[in-house]
Amino acid sequence: MSEKMKRQRKPLPRRIRNRITAMLVTSLTLVILVIFLIPMVYGLVNALKTDGQFSKTGAPWWPATEEQFEYQGKSYDVYKVPIDGDIKDLALVIKGRAQSQFIDPEKPEEGLIVWEGAWRQLDRSWEFDPQWNNFAKAWKTINFPRLLGNTVKYAGITTFGAVLSASLVAYGFARFRIPHKKVLFILMLSTVILPGAVTLIPTYFVFLKLGWVGTWLPLIIPAFFSWGTNVFLIRQFIMSIPRDLDEAAMMDGASPIRIFFSIIIPQSIPALTAVSLFHFFWAWNDFFGPLIYLAGNPEKYPITVGLTAFNRLYSQSANLIQASALITAVIPLIVFFLAQRVFMQGVVITGVEK
Repeated sequence: MSEKMKRQRKPLPRRIRNRITAMLVTSLTLVILVIFLIPMVYGLVNALKTDGQFSKTGAPWWPATEEQFEYQGKSYDVYKVPIDGDIKDLALVIKGRAQSQFIDPEKPEEGLIVWEGAWRQLDRSWEFDPQWNNFAKAWKTINFPRLLGNTVKYAGITTFGAVLSASLVAYGFARFRIPHKKVLFILMLSTVILPGAVTLIPTYFVFLKLGWVGTWLPLIIPAFFSWGTNVFLIRQFIMSIPRDLDEAAMMDGASPIRIFFSIIIPQSIPALTAVSLFHFFWAWNDFFGPLIYLAGNPEKYPITVGLTAFNRLYSQSANLIQASALITAVIPLIVFFLAQRVFMQGVVITGVEK
């Protein structure tokens, strides 16, 4: 191989390669983001449509209404009419079989335009008209204040209980010498892979005997007894906290409980935030539990069960169903964006043991 060919095959500088890599990663991220947002955009578009647009032939995919034009005190439908090799939006004034008369909305002073052809074969002209009042209709129809209040109460209380109990158990596994601690930890993690359908009937029977069915207790009380995934995430983070802090606090006379609340909890904010958001989103979207234990008590329904009842009653109003679904997603989105930095930090750090 000649020296000239070797010089031509000289690798690109590192700076250029880094830029190309960054551009490829950014492009891939944008593509994934667009794909992820397609359902949200589709739901928003449908939520802004009218009831009639779903059943109209030739209706556009975007929210719109059939265009009309006021002429001499009357309202006329606007059609797309082919005239002189061009398509114009004209208002149909006089209908006929072989020929019809139209008026140009842009030049009404020119009078009627005679067009020969079957007007029924013409396509309607649509104008962009988002129905923002669909959200207000859905809000009033479904009694959102009550459903949102029940959901916030359910998600808030269970999140507090899940984080408090999981942090206490994780603190014990991370800092104390317990006989057969590894075996107990593995047994605890094994409960994660146990299908919920296996424990559904026995659990329901226990709560039925306790007289808790029809109340919030079967949904709230179990959250105060820790979950395996939450314990694992918090334990991984606590193990990354130097033990020197604990020993220094012990020398000052601090008890294990004082160390937990004064040192471990403040240092574990990222992990606690991640676990809190995981559980909050799960509780916000929980459907099966409230459906079983709150059956026959619609005044206690969270928003997931309430939306199901709403969908059955208004199955023909797809726009209101989409509007109500978007309203339910507002609070979780706000919570996530407010805590996303701490949340991502907690997710990353809990997977790495320093």
